Amino acid sequence: MTQRIGYAAGAFDLFHVGHLNILRHAREQCDHLIAGVVSDEMLRETKGLTSFIPTAERAEIVQHVDYVDEVHIETIPDKLQTWQELRFTHFFKGDDWRGTPKGEVLEREFAAVGVEVIYFPYTAHTSSTQLRQALDAAIRMAEALREPA
Repeated sequence: MTQRIGYAAGAFDLFHVGHLNILRHAREQCDHLIAGVVSDEMLRETKGLTSFIPTAERAEIVQHVDYVDEVHIETIPDKLQTWQELRFTHFFKGDDWRGTPKGEVLEREFAAVGVEVIYFPYTAHTSSTQLRQALDAAIRMAEALREPA
């Protein structure tokens, strides 16, 4: 029997239950789970975001999640290049990519090398975007209160 090696990547900034759910569901689908932690530089390059928690700390947090066997820090945006390095058999992604042009390209590229793409639903009531927006608003309010009138 072939070992199922899974790969689930994310920023994992402001770690929350949605992140835990993705890692839990991914681990249920494979024998060995590699969690890809997107580096600070990649977050800026690909999403224009600055992480609240530095890469090394996010990687340490993720490494200590029971479902994760290994952590890989992503420094390149090309998932196929990441596959060439890690040779996973299953790639896990949020279902917001399903049926999109980016998702279809990803599926075709991975199918060509024998990798199955598996989508998981996002946790609707908690998201990094919501948490980031709340923190940004709180920071703006604190700065406004400090400014002289």
